[in-house]
Amino acid sequence: MFIRNYLWNSQLSKVSVLKSCLVVAALFLCVACSPKLDWRTVQSPQEGYVALFPGKPDRLERHIQYQDQDVFQTLEAIKIDRDIYSISALHLNQDQIGLMPQLLNQLKDNLLKGVGTDDSSPMTTLSYFQTVDRQRLPVEDYFLDFKSKDVPPQAMRVRWVIRINPSKGAWIYQVSVLHQEPVVTNIKEFFSQESYANFFEEFHPD
Repeated sequence: MFIRNYLWNSQLSKVSVLKSCLVVAALFLCVACSPKLDWRTVQSPQEGYVALFPGKPDRLERHIQYQDQDVFQTLEAIKIDRDIYSISALHLNQDQIGLMPQLLNQLKDNLLKGVGTDDSSPMTTLSYFQTVDRQRLPVEDYFLDFKSKDVPPQAMRVRWVIRINPSKGAWIYQVSVLHQEPVVTNIKEFFSQESYANFFEEFHPD
């Protein structure tokens, strides 16, 4: 199941929701859970961010082909009980920055349509993230109830953060928590619990 569902084995332009945005789910279903909420700061200088994970994350990286371009992608993630905390980072070099809007839209579309929603209907809220140098910037958080017949009942909070440096290129970060059970309470309140909020609030890109 891991090989079949995992993103690294598919072209980005063809991936489904489980292969694009829930890239770690199948992997972490196959390993033992880590101790609960052993918060630690993770430095990822190569990807240009600092994050707070509830345990030591696993890391994967690869190069993919997107529109005949080589794109570098990394993934750091950990499974705690029924929750998967993950940060995916896609890097576009100086000559590839023009691909960023289309690539970002495709990532969103793959996820939203795959869980049974679309750009006109997902539940969103305005939030903020802070860069390493303490600049506070707005970001949109998506709260998703999985309604697709192809995906088990689950819930997710996800955000996409873009950082562009004309001399170095652009990073597309996807920060998410996937809860592998349905949420019966208010989904925004559920993912506002400290055990989830810490993960989002302490993600700091350059």
